[in-house]
Amino acid sequence: DRQLETPPFDRPKAAGWYEGGATPGEAGTAIAVGHRDTPTGPAVFAALPLVKPGKTIEARRADGRTAVYTVDRVQVFDKSGFPDKEVYGRARRPELRVLTCGGLYSRRTGYSSNVVVFAHLTATR
Repeated sequence: DRQLETPPFDRPKAAGWYEGGATPGEAGTAIAVGHRDTPTGPAVFAALPLVKPGKTIEARRADGRTAVYTVDRVQVFDKSGFPDKEVYGRARRPELRVLTCGGLYSRRTGYSSNVVVFAHLTATR
């Protein structure tokens, strides 16, 4: 249904890759998604809102190599005005988007926003 799914709540430390996008290090936009927290506590991307530009993110590839990305920016987008094309759109160079929940939390509706890290490939080792 063209919706990005998150990993199951019973795997709070898991991050998922959008299989319809680029793989780590490949030209295009690779998408990783994970929970900020679950009913059992902090999850894999609990600290994502604290990431600063210039930091690196390493993604292990299926071939055993590691794609190294440098963070360009971190933004919080309200879910009602989420910029799909900006986040999920195709890129000519290898880029990475890392997403989790953010903003205000309500038991009834969940989080009001999404945190998105924008990064570009700077090395493969």
